[in-house]
Amino acid sequence: MVADRIVEGKRLADATRMQITDRLMRRLDRLAACSDDADGLTRLYLSPAHRDAVDLIAGWMREAGLSVSLDPAATLVGLWPGPAPDSPVLLLGSHIDTVRDAGRYDGTLGVLGGLAAIETLQADAVALPFAVALYAFGDEEGVRFPATLTGSRALAGTLDAGAQAAARDQDGTVLADALRRFGGDPDRLAAARFRGRALGFVELHIEQGPVLERAGLALGVVAGINGAARYRIALTGEAGHAGTVPMRGRRDALAAAAEMMVAIRRIALSHDGVTATVGRIEAHPGAVNVIAGRAGFTLDLRAPEDGLRRRAWSEIEAALLQAAAEHRVEAVVERTHEAAAAPCDPGLMTALELACAQVGAATIRLPSGAGHDAMAMAALCKMAMLFVRCAGGLSHNPAESVEPGDAGLAVAALAAFLRSIEL
Repeated sequence: MVADRIVEGKRLADATRMQITDRLMRRLDRLAACSDDADGLTRLYLSPAHRDAVDLIAGWMREAGLSVSLDPAATLVGLWPGPAPDSPVLLLGSHIDTVRDAGRYDGTLGVLGGLAAIETLQADAVALPFAVALYAFGDEEGVRFPATLTGSRALAGTLDAGAQAAARDQDGTVLADALRRFGGDPDRLAAARFRGRALGFVELHIEQGPVLERAGLALGVVAGINGAARYRIALTGEAGHAGTVPMRGRRDALAAAAEMMVAIRRIALSHDGVTATVGRIEAHPGAVNVIAGRAGFTLDLRAPEDGLRRRAWSEIEAALLQAAAEHRVEAVVERTHEAAAAPCDPGLMTALELACAQVGAATIRLPSGAGHDAMAMAALCKMAMLFVRCAGGLSHNPAESVEPGDAGLAVAALAAFLRSIEL
């Protein structure tokens, strides 16, 4: 009789978990329809699609009984209260903005997966001895404005509010104006800083790489997030006729840029763990029969250790200046973003590993080459991340894919993690 009750209890628990997983996947599909583009998924910070996403998720949060608000940086916050008004808070969350022509799981799985973990505990009538705050940040990707991690840095108290508010997008829209129209408050960005006792920040996220798939594992615990810096390089030479200006007398800005990019790749390959990516190139006037008088490109530089990244940058900077001198062009280098490498908290990592084992998931520890809101939150409190396998390691792509079983396992592990936290 006891054995029968145990089996029946497990059957009901499995059924509940399946229902929560099915609901999670449906919500992810529904959220993907919130797009600034009719074809494909593009959801930029403070855009109409961002507003639609906030309204949709806020409704789901309210259905789960969470207290919902929008902070001055336009971060959506859902609070599952603790036993007392001054209870310590465990912070969960990720971002809901996307790159252009994006996949539907990057960031959003962490927000809706966090909500599903809360709903799992509610279904089991679990009362935690602390509060849980779930954050849906709006600006992790940094696509629209020349800055990133607006919401998480505001929450952590490290945001340069004045500089951030003055940022402009490619259409000339000032971030402060867009934020006011959205319902945020650029004059109160400093007030977005978390007040209270934070137990830690945990972010659920797709891996965005092939390591877990190659290891045959659904889940992995992140050991740390690589540091990153972004640069804009502007080159000014002299435009001229493609047929009449001798090769040796040219001040070809695009030729200089090409040589610089080859040097960047060579230097990155010489340092294990360093990645260097030129993601955008521009040339003016852009005519087939005119020497480029101006050119520019962007550089994204990352490494697991800040010292290694700085050494690589020092070599790259020297190569840029050398190429500029050889081509007789003026080079202006602007650093547009820098985030230090962020190691994850050992205690939280162990707790996540134990929770994964409890739900039957073997794990490995692995670094994150991508930046995340968790790296900004490290300035506020200890943090950790749980990675979920994604097909082919593909991300920032419409083909981004996650198996429902993996997503359900991640939610179960996150719920087990929350239950394990002791004050």
